[in-house]
Amino acid sequence: MQKVVLFGECMLELRQAQNNTMHRSFAGDVFNTAVYQKRAFAQQSVSFMSALGNDVISQDLLQNCQQEGLETRLIRHSALHNPGIYLVQTDAQGERSFLYWRENSAARQVMKLLDEDVLQQVCKADLFFFSGISLAILAPEDRVLFWQFLSDVQKAGVSIAFDPNYRARLWASPEDARQQFAFAFAASSIVLPGIEDFATLYDLHELKEIVAFCQPFNITELVVKNGSNSVFCRTEQLDVTLAIKAVTNVVDTTSAGDSFNGVYLGARLAGYAVKQAIELAASAAGLVIQHPGAIVPNENFQAVIAQQKLAFEHQAK
Repeated sequence: MQKVVLFGECMLELRQAQNNTMHRSFAGDVFNTAVYQKRAFAQQSVSFMSALGNDVISQDLLQNCQQEGLETRLIRHSALHNPGIYLVQTDAQGERSFLYWRENSAARQVMKLLDEDVLQQVCKADLFFFSGISLAILAPEDRVLFWQFLSDVQKAGVSIAFDPNYRARLWASPEDARQQFAFAFAASSIVLPGIEDFATLYDLHELKEIVAFCQPFNITELVVKNGSNSVFCRTEQLDVTLAIKAVTNVVDTTSAGDSFNGVYLGARLAGYAVKQAIELAASAAGLVIQHPGAIVPNENFQAVIAQQKLAFEHQAK
C-alpha cells in the first residue's frame, strides 16, 4: 500500500446559498488534494497532517476527514486555537473571491505541536506533499522548524512534492515568498505549479521560461498547469503536453488545481503513465469546476473517475 502524507490547513468554508443563508463545509488546498486522491485511489493510505483545536468545529472537521477515509493520526490539537474560516463568493464566470478569518488558526501552530511520533510516521511514507499556502501560514520561526523537519523526511527516502499555489495576501512580501519557494524547489522531486504562479511571482509567462527557471533544481517531474488550456509535464524520460477539453458550464473554479494534484499524484503512485495520469486528473478537475464549493458530491466524482479508468482499459485492449 502506497502511503502519502499531505501537510496543510483545512478551514470551515462558508458559501452563500439561497435566501441569504450560508452553506457550511470544510476545505483548504492541501485538504482538498488529500480528499480527491483518496476518493480516486481508495487503496492508498492518505494522511492529512495539520493542527486543529478542541472545539466543536474541530470535532466536526476531524469527523469529516475520517468520513473521507483520510488517516488522522498526524493531526495535532491546540488548546488555544480553532480552525480558520473563509467565505467564498463566485461571479457569473465561476471565478471566486474570498474573505478569510485565519490569523489565529490552529493550523498556524502545527510546527510547535509536532512530536517525535509524527516524524517517525512521516518517514515511513512514500510521498510527502505541501504547498505554498502550507508555508505561508507558518510564522518565520516555524518555517525554520519545517525545513529541519523536511530534511529529516528526505533523509529517510521519502519523495517530496510541492505546489507553489502563490497567494500574495498571505506573504509579507514577494521576496519572502520567493525565498521560501527556492527552498521548496530545491527540496522537491515533484513540482506542480500553475502557470499563473510564475506569472505573478516571477514575471514569467511562457512555458519555456518556466522550464528554464526550474532546470537548475533537482526536479524529476515538473507538471505545469496552464488553466483550461493545457498541461505540460517534463520527466527524466520525456516531455508531454496535453490539451485540456473545454468545460462550458463553469460554476466555481475553487479546487480545480487541488483536485488535479490529488488525482495526478495518486495515479502516478498507482503506476499510471504520465499521459494517463494527466488525463485522469484533468477529468477530475473538469468535473469539480462544474459544481459549487471545493468538494463535490462523491457519487458524481466516482462516476467520472470510473468512466475514465474504463476508457483506459479499453485503450489497452
